[in-house]
Order: sequence, then C-alpha cells, then structure tokens
Amino acid sequence: MSHPREERTLIIVKPDAMQRSLLGEIIRRFEQKGLKIIAMKMMHLNKEILKDHYAKHIDKPFFDSLAGSMSYSPVVAMVLSGLNAISAARLILGPTKGYEADAGSIRGDLALSGQSNLVHASDPEEDPEMEIKRFFAENEIFAYKKVDFEVMYGEEERQQFGQ
Repeated sequence: MSHPREERTLIIVKPDAMQRSLLGEIIRRFEQKGLKIIAMKMMHLNKEILKDHYAKHIDKPFFDSLAGSMSYSPVVAMVLSGLNAISAARLILGPTKGYEADAGSIRGDLALSGQSNLVHASDPEEDPEMEIKRFFAENEIFAYKKVDFEVMYGEEERQQFGQ
C-alpha cells in the first residue's frame, strides 16, 4: 500500500452530465469525500484540444464520436487536490463503463454507458499535471487552506501536507 501524498487531478464534467443537470451532484460527491476544488471553469472543447487530450485514441474508430460527444455542449473543468486525489477521484467515479460501476459511485448511480459516462478524471498512468496544464494556466489555480482541514485528516497526514 502506498503512502498518502498530496496530489492534483483534472476532472471534466462532460456534456452528458451538463445536459442532465448533474453538475451540482458531481461536485457534491467530490467535496463530501474531502477533495478541495482549487480551479474550476466552464468551457467549450474544440477539435484541437480534444485531439491533444485524447491523442492515444485519435486513430481509433470511435474518436470522431468521442470528439462529437465532448464538444456537444459546454463542460466544466476542475482541478481537485487532496491526499491521493487521483485514486480518490477515480474511486468516487467508478469504472469507465457505467453499467460495470458499483452502486454508490457517480457512474454506478447515474450512468449506464461507456462513452456517456458523465466525467473524465486523470489517469494515474498518464500525466495528470500535463492534463491540468492543458486546461488551466497556473494563475487560474488557487492555493488556500480550508477550515475543515483539521478534521478531514489525521495528524500524520496533516504533517505530510505541511500544515
């Protein structure tokens, strides 16, 4: 088991979630877990950013469908931080295919599809910091201490955060 460490992760609330008015529910789940929102903005994703973001899928037959679904309406991009934020966010989301996700996860409770799966989250195997830089300038990301910090984490974890 790895030791907890402070991480940042990119979250994109996809057009299918926006169309279904699930933004508040999705944000609530991350906040209830204790992850801190340090950046957030609404934006349209164009073909260039989608080609860059989904570069590993660009030659696959489903890329055009994926790009179409991701540019259908605005998305909300966020940066979350916290101890083991990458794995914590992915656990809250559940597996990529909503029909395989356990009840209690965002996808398990709210999605049935593999493509229309509500939220993108950074993959730990890829470079979450590079994903964050693709969507946010450093001056759009905020550092602040939350008042619930003392009760969210134990003493050992607070020392790792340096607070």
